[in-house]
Amino acid sequence: MADTAAITAGQVEHLAELARIAMTSEELEKTAGDLDRILASVARVAEVATDDVPATSHPMPLKNVLRDDVVGTPLTAEQALSGAPASEDGKFLVPQILGED
Repeated sequence: MADTAAITAGQVEHLAELARIAMTSEELEKTAGDLDRILASVARVAEVATDDVPATSHPMPLKNVLRDDVVGTPLTAEQALSGAPASEDGKFLVPQILGED
């Protein structure tokens, strides 16, 4: 982090005021140090990231673990409505909420 300035407690205090976060002087100092370490880590990663290193979204290869879609026998209207609290004319019957017919 040689080419960037260190984050000061005053800068953290300013951001805390903008965000309406009350922080003690100890918290301001600690947060400033934490942010400095984070920025140093990001800068270090940026140094080693080159064009010949492929981007990685996940450290392990991901595999879809869902089962294959298989066409099956669909439910009949009677089977689908058998568990409904109320039905009428082969449809689910629900309470009216809009006051319309």
